[in-house]
Amino acid sequence: MSDRVLLVDDDAAIREALGQTLELADLRPTVAGSYIEAKDHISKQFDGVIVSDIRMPGKDGFALLDYAQSVDPDLPVILLTGEGDIPMAVRGITQGAFGFLEKPCAAKDLIEVVERALKTRRLVLENRRLSLQLESGDAAARIIFGQSPQIEDLRARVRAVAATDTEVLITGEPGTGTSKVAEVIHLISRRAMHPFLKISAASMTPDALRAEIDAAEAGSVFIDEIAALPAQTQFALLESLDRVAPRLLAGTYRNLEQEVAEGRFNPDLFYKLDIMRVRIPALRERPDDIPVLFRHYVEQACDQAALPKPEITPEVLSRLMAQDWPGNARSLMNVAMRFALGLGEDANTVEQGLAERMARVERSFLIDALRRVQGNASGAAKALQLPRKTFYDKLNRHGIRPEDYRD
Repeated sequence: MSDRVLLVDDDAAIREALGQTLELADLRPTVAGSYIEAKDHISKQFDGVIVSDIRMPGKDGFALLDYAQSVDPDLPVILLTGEGDIPMAVRGITQGAFGFLEKPCAAKDLIEVVERALKTRRLVLENRRLSLQLESGDAAARIIFGQSPQIEDLRARVRAVAATDTEVLITGEPGTGTSKVAEVIHLISRRAMHPFLKISAASMTPDALRAEIDAAEAGSVFIDEIAALPAQTQFALLESLDRVAPRLLAGTYRNLEQEVAEGRFNPDLFYKLDIMRVRIPALRERPDDIPVLFRHYVEQACDQAALPKPEITPEVLSRLMAQDWPGNARSLMNVAMRFALGLGEDANTVEQGLAERMARVERSFLIDALRRVQGNASGAAKALQLPRKTFYDKLNRHGIRPEDYRD
């Protein structure tokens, strides 16, 4: 629920007095002494209201009212008038001001009109959010492609996490799309009408981090590969978490528990981030999604380049499904683009024998079984219903080591 008030008055004493009145009513005033200073706080996503004096040096309160309406016609502006300025107040109402108060105004009157304006603002923003959802549909279904049980579980997890307002840790191998999942969480959360900012961790200084957090306002900030965040910036982020307005979403391809154990990541920050975790399954764990994704990427590439859509044969799809895809969806997208443009050999011009394709499938099953039991060879052999010797022979033939899949 919004409690923000942009308070604009060139008289410092009046700003301080009105600001204290708002704070005593559990509201959050942001004070400005001029039109120029105030306009930097006004945006279509601003979820508060404006209280402004009419008479100010330079551009006055009417100019601020005009600017606010040009940014968002539904943004409530309350005008403060001096004694004898009633005709000016009437002019303000005619021009679209939410209301006016004569200075000096009683605290009760100020709080009453501000709370009415905030209620109106909340209703407007909620209606916009609902309209956006109706227009765009379920972002989890629109943006996260696939039909496998694993991807259905991912969509359900994303929806559940989006309904909360805590920090989120998004994990997955390179190319799985941690930033895309973060954006979906933002789009279906209550913060959808506010900014979504993506920042890279590796070069982020403490000051730059604080600036990005301030810029996100009440939206969401996604930190890509948070394991690469410099030590000083990790500490600055930890200090900021209890008082930041935006929601923090963090992505990583690394094992953060191991990073903590080896002294490269702040343990307090890790436990703070790990309240809600979303794991994106690798492409090899869900081969049934490969045809869905490939067709989508091919269609997307053809639309962008205004090209006819090539035929995607069962042979093409079977070769794609037999691969491990260490680069995950990003690698598949690259192959699809080359296929659409007729520039690559990856999908349809290299003849692969049945034996080679079956070997790829077998290797994928062996790796998946090991992953499910955290590298326990006996457990994997049992899950695949293979004798231990046969299982180990297959591991040797494919160059697979069980210890590589242990946590």
